Amino acid sequence: MTEPPPAGTGERFTIDKKSLRHVIAASSAGTMIEWYDFYIFGALAAVISTHFYPAGSPTLNFLKTLATFAVGFAVRPFGALVFGRIGDLVGRKFAFLVTLLIMGGATAAIGFLPTYSQIGVAAPIILVILRMLQGLALGGEYGGAAIYVAEHAPDGKRGFYTSFIQTTATLGLFLSLGVILVVRASMSEEAFKAWGWRIPFLLSVVLVVVSYYVRNRLQESPLYTRLKAAGKTSTAPITDSFGTWPKWKFFLLVLFGATAGQAVVWYTGQFYALFFMQTVLKVPLTTSYLIVAAALILGTPMFIVFGALSDRVGRKRVMMAGNLLAALSYYPIYLGMKHFSDPLNPVMLSALVLVQVIFVTMVYGPIAAFLVEAFPAKIRYTSLSLPYHFGNGWFGGFLPLIATALVARTGNIYAGLIFPITIALTTFVIGSLFLQERHTTRIWDEVDGESA
Repeated sequence: MTEPPPAGTGERFTIDKKSLRHVIAASSAGTMIEWYDFYIFGALAAVISTHFYPAGSPTLNFLKTLATFAVGFAVRPFGALVFGRIGDLVGRKFAFLVTLLIMGGATAAIGFLPTYSQIGVAAPIILVILRMLQGLALGGEYGGAAIYVAEHAPDGKRGFYTSFIQTTATLGLFLSLGVILVVRASMSEEAFKAWGWRIPFLLSVVLVVVSYYVRNRLQESPLYTRLKAAGKTSTAPITDSFGTWPKWKFFLLVLFGATAGQAVVWYTGQFYALFFMQTVLKVPLTTSYLIVAAALILGTPMFIVFGALSDRVGRKRVMMAGNLLAALSYYPIYLGMKHFSDPLNPVMLSALVLVQVIFVTMVYGPIAAFLVEAFPAKIRYTSLSLPYHFGNGWFGGFLPLIATALVARTGNIYAGLIFPITIALTTFVIGSLFLQERHTTRIWDEVDGESA
């Protein structure tokens, strides 16, 4: 890897393709593992609900589990502030090493946690605390990994290179589903529901150790290194990011004009579709996992396609198109899912989930590059992380709970779609009218002194 030149030389950093591929692979592997850790909870929600809450209504217990799942999302903005500040003060690499260890420890602890029948009310309390630790860690992880790759990537190809990081959430979900399927196939259904569900959580220990070793060998971001050497880093990144009303206005614009819509499209296509099949359509658990897994593996390459496309036509156009298409298509797609669930047609269900995954790739593929380009380097980690994790933590993370609750309250199996359709349309309107296109931004200019 080419080292960053000394501050003040005016020489721009360059990196060879082999080294850049190594940076992307190491960053992506760690991020994928953190997403795996975070999402096995959601993928096993139907099983977990029977172990950590008192016996009663299955629907009520499932909603309690979804609420616990949502807690991890609720605290993500706080993790964004804590680790975003660390990332801007100390460095990108240090921040995402710490988050990796916290996430791995919390996930493994869930695998060891005694059930409600063993320790009573302490079980759900501890579960919520561990889920909060997962959320705090993820609040600091994504921004660090996306920025680290973006600050290595050349101008003009930032969308393409950061789109590899964008695949990690989907690959993490795919990995979690794959591990669950393998474990389920290795034992009886009764054994899996009794104790086998713990194995995917415990596997996190091995994955985190490997990822930590790989990441620890990486160097600090070259742009951040130059910034720090030149004395241009922020001493108060939270104040510098959100200390004035104009900065809060920009935060709200990015939230409602980009990340909120991206979040509901992501969680509808990759989580609510799974919950809908399992709890509403009564598709067998293994079959529903296979359907979603097939759609994910077929759709994942499109993150790269739309990330690269955003380098040419702009981030905004691709993301807004994805929001609009999703909002207009969800109702007929879910009508189709109901139709093909009885009699069960896994191929058509996979195709309908795949369409939703394509919408995910449109809104999510370009957004890392968009967020990196929207904020200056000295406060990038903090400024980027908060709107991203508010959008994904609150709008996306609460979507399964809100949607399932709407279905339970109204008796209409499609009522849950009201929430993602409304938010996606809101983002389309706000983003189309007020977001600026930023794909031509040269993020090294502020370090080299060519712009403020």
